[in-house]
Parts: sequence; C-alpha cells; structure tokens
Amino acid sequence: MKIYGYKDEGLDIEQIVPAELAEITLVASPDELRMIASFLKTAAQEMERMGEAYDHEHLSDKNEPYFDNSPHFVVAREE
Repeated sequence: MKIYGYKDEGLDIEQIVPAELAEITLVASPDELRMIASFLKTAAQEMERMGEAYDHEHLSDKNEPYFDNSPHFVVAREE
C-alpha cells in the first residue's frame, strides 16, 4: 500500500503532482468514519470483481452530497 497526497495550494489540476506520504491523519466524526469504512469495503469488492479493469473511485462520488466539500478521498488499484 502507498499513500499519496498534496497540499491545497489553489493550483490548476494540470499543475498538481501528488507526493508519496509517510502518514495521514483523518479528522472525522464517527458517522464519517463509518461511511468511509463502508466505501472502502465496497471499493475492495468492486476491485476484486473488476480485476485489472478497476482503476479508481472517489468517496464523494459514492456519498453525494455529504463529502462534496471535503478533500478528495480516492481509492486506486495497486499496480
């Protein structure tokens, strides 16, 4: 597993280059953590089902509109 991220510096999406992170901290409510856990479980099942065809999923796409104004939380297939 690897974790990537970047600071919100107001750059255009084309200018953003994610960096590998050593640690992340989730500041979330119990309800948000439950939604994230459910999202991760569903993403794992979808990844297994799709195999190599699986690319990535966004938490905000699966839990609209709850996470619309949150930082992007993305799950991607390991290469």
